[in-house]
Order: sequence, then structure tokens, then C-alpha cells
Amino acid sequence: MVADPAAMMLRAPVVCVVGPTASGKTDLAQAIALALGGEVVSADSMQVYRGMDIGTGKIPFSDRLVPHHGLDLVDPGQPFSAALFQRYARKCFQNIDARGRRVVLAGGTGFYVRAAIDGYEFPAGEQVGNAVRERCARIVEREGSAALWRMLSDRDPASAALIPAGDVKRVARALELLEAGGSYAEQRARLATIPQVVPALFVGLAVDPSLLKDRIDARVDAMMAAGLVDEVAGLLARGFREGVTAPQAIGYKEIASALDGKVSFSQAVEQIKTATRRYAKRQRTWFRKDARIRWINANDGDSDALLERALEALRGDAVR
Repeated sequence: MVADPAAMMLRAPVVCVVGPTASGKTDLAQAIALALGGEVVSADSMQVYRGMDIGTGKIPFSDRLVPHHGLDLVDPGQPFSAALFQRYARKCFQNIDARGRRVVLAGGTGFYVRAAIDGYEFPAGEQVGNAVRERCARIVEREGSAALWRMLSDRDPASAALIPAGDVKRVARALELLEAGGSYAEQRARLATIPQVVPALFVGLAVDPSLLKDRIDARVDAMMAAGLVDEVAGLLARGFREGVTAPQAIGYKEIASALDGKVSFSQAVEQIKTATRRYAKRQRTWFRKDARIRWINANDGDSDALLERALEALRGDAVR
């Protein structure tokens, strides 16, 4: 990808650590930051929400060995967007770099990674407080996420075909783009032509799908043991159901349904595991399209070996 003439100037390229959920991004990003004298910026669209800790896999305060940014930025009832993250992340990049530290971007949300690194220009609909997003929230509250998706399908079937019916955030974004005279499908088709504006090196964690399934299942079980039900119950008591994005997070909507008596908790756990596996598959599909990523084998779970492979991949990418 060709860099834009107006690219951000940094002392050293941002190190982007990407891959599917449960692949080990969080630990590897911190290990790289420790090795390079850096700080971590999280590119996770759910970890921006305060109080959503267990279900999003947010690194606990006690485990943060370097400064972490991009966590706990807004309350669950507040809207947030890739456009807001873009501005936030780039400010972080500049500040961290100015301190003589290395920036490590830990990315599970592919669009947030690309928004931070590449030259996306967002329409007004991406900002907070727009009428389209508010209408979407009301529709979801009254009729459910499927009704919102059907609305998109009626108006823009090509875009609807690319978005799962339960992905309220992307459905709302597609409707916002329609209002602005654009198309989600057309924007997706132009991904490869968007210039890079932030210097960056990319390393991706590749995990065998069958092994990743086992890791996801174990991770969900650990979240339940860590108190996910109590976390969701507390959020519901504080008005968590409001908003388009946060209440649709995997793990939270399923446990909320169980707390409402619509499903059993064992059913909710299986739903979380299934939804997480599907999400991981979408993440793999997204990241595999990016030719900038140097993929490393992350099957063995050996943190020291994984760090060495990552650093070697980054050294090789830097001299390409």
C-alpha cells in the first residue's frame, strides 16, 4: 500500500499486533512493548467501555506492566465510533512517540486498526449525536436487531449481504453511510485503495482453527468463573440496555438474555462460545486480506518463543 504524502511523522513505526480473539494479542502486545520500551494502544471497539472488563478480555490493572491506552474511554450508554477512535489513537501515537516510547497497537477490531493507520475520511454520520444512530437505537429497542437489518436490506441489499443481522453497530454504520450518500459495500470494495498515513509494521497471530476453538471455549468458561454474570447484572442495573453498540457485545447480550429468563445460563454460555467462534472467523477473514501483515505461528502458547518470533518478523518487515 502506497503511503499518503501527508503521512504522520513518527520517530519509529507503530507496531500493530493483530489476529482473532483468544489468539494471544493482549499478552504479546505488552511483551513487545516491554521489549521495545513502548506503550500499548488498544484497538478494540468494546474495551473502550467502562465496566465491561471480564467479557471483553480487558487486561486487569494488576497485569499492566506498561501504560495502556484506549481502555475505559466512555460509559456503556455513550456512543463511540471508529472516527472518534481514529482521532484518539493518532493523538496517542504522537504523544507516546514524543516521549521517546514505541507505540504498540493491539488490534482485535480490524476496522479500528485500519482507521488508526490508514487514510479513512469519515462522513458526519460517524460522529456522536447524529439522528440516524439515535433512530437505529430506538428501532433496536422496540423491534430488535433483525428489524434494523431488514431495513438496511430493503434499502441496500448489497451492503446487508456483507453484515450479519446481529451486528447492530455495522448495520447502523451502513445506514449512516446511506444517509450521507455512500454505501458500505462500495466502501468495503475500496479498502485496498485507501492510502496508509501512519508508519506501521504489522505482525499477525495465526492459530489453527481447531486449537482456537478450544481456546475460545476455555476463555468463555474462565470469564464465567471470573464473574461475568455479576458484571452484566451490575451494568443492567445502571442502564446498560441504552445505546446501539455496548448492549450488543458478545457475552453481554447472551448473559442479559439469561438474566431476563429467556434462556438458561448453560444455553447462554454455549451461545457465547458459538458467537465468539463466528467472530474469530470474521476477524481472520478481515486480516487475511491485508498483505502488510507478517503472520507468525501462535499455536504452541509459548510466550517467550512467540515474542522472539514476533520480533524477528518485525525485523524482517522493517528491512523489506
